[in-house]
Amino acid sequence: PYVIVCNHQASLDILGMVEVIPDRCVPIAKKELLYMGTVGWACWLCGIIFINRHKREDAIDVISQTARTMWRENVR
Repeated sequence: PYVIVCNHQASLDILGMVEVIPDRCVPIAKKELLYMGTVGWACWLCGIIFINRHKREDAIDVISQTARTMWRENVR
């Protein structure tokens, strides 16, 4: 298992990230993207995990739940 950290500065960077990210990778995004209309719906349908960066405990809880699910289902 590994973590890829991407700080995209422009919308074109997403195209490059799609080519580099492995098939079984699940992206984590800030929760604000969920409320951006069509972009939010597309992200939600693609299975992106949203974290609330303003509430540290909530973000840690979401990431911990994701890690437990990965452990339980034996997913790398």
